Amino acid sequence: MTYCVALCLEKGMVFLSDTRTNAGVDAIGTFRKMVIFEKDKNRLFTMMSSGNLAITQSVKEMLIQGQKFDGVNLWNAKSSYDAALVVGKAIREVKARDEEALNSSNIDFNCNFIFGGQIKGEKHRLFNIYSAGNFVESTPETCYFQIGEAKYGKPILDRVINYETSLELATKCALISMDSTLKSNISVGLPLDLMVYQKDAIEKHLAISIDEQNPYFSMLRNLWGQKLTEIIMSVEDPNWSEQDHQTKISTHSNRLGPIPTIEN
Repeated sequence: MTYCVALCLEKGMVFLSDTRTNAGVDAIGTFRKMVIFEKDKNRLFTMMSSGNLAITQSVKEMLIQGQKFDGVNLWNAKSSYDAALVVGKAIREVKARDEEALNSSNIDFNCNFIFGGQIKGEKHRLFNIYSAGNFVESTPETCYFQIGEAKYGKPILDRVINYETSLELATKCALISMDSTLKSNISVGLPLDLMVYQKDAIEKHLAISIDEQNPYFSMLRNLWGQKLTEIIMSVEDPNWSEQDHQTKISTHSNRLGPIPTIEN
């Protein structure tokens, strides 16, 4: 499996992906889910993928080779929207080629992509592209996308992230989101790929691979776990008695009656 998360914020964008693939407990591999497309300070795109590795690699290779769809590819698209359309058309091309063979082997056509960046002269944009080749774009109200094992790392993003969040805080939250996923799901694993983009730069601000020896990520993982434990320990224990209104847990819900109990 995999986990990828991207945030499109007022000041720029953050992309983070793991590198583990899993086809069973004895078929664990390391494959990068992130690729960056960059051209002469005119455009910069980052793409991350999840799903069937053979499908996502085929789509990626079409894009790297510059295959044109109706005369358009990533290198000459006039807008980020048009570039996202190119990714969608590449997905459909692979689907048309491979779906019959996949179906005959009872394999679903399964792929998802996060694609975003900026072309000079327009704003930075982020898209979540589905296996049908269609997509949605992020908004200030919904400013991040996840693909793969998304559920473990979602709470920190929902509690902290908004469109005005700084790139530094967003990077920290993305790494905590990834750490929560690493902690709870063995199908996601190190190393990680991280790319941070400052709006209007049309070049990478930071692009690094993170492994177990990375000092910041090691510190963050340890401190986050420690602080979570301290916070839980500092919260009052539930009070079963009727005396302390502030902490008593025995107050019944106004919406439901007592839990049905069957006596024998």
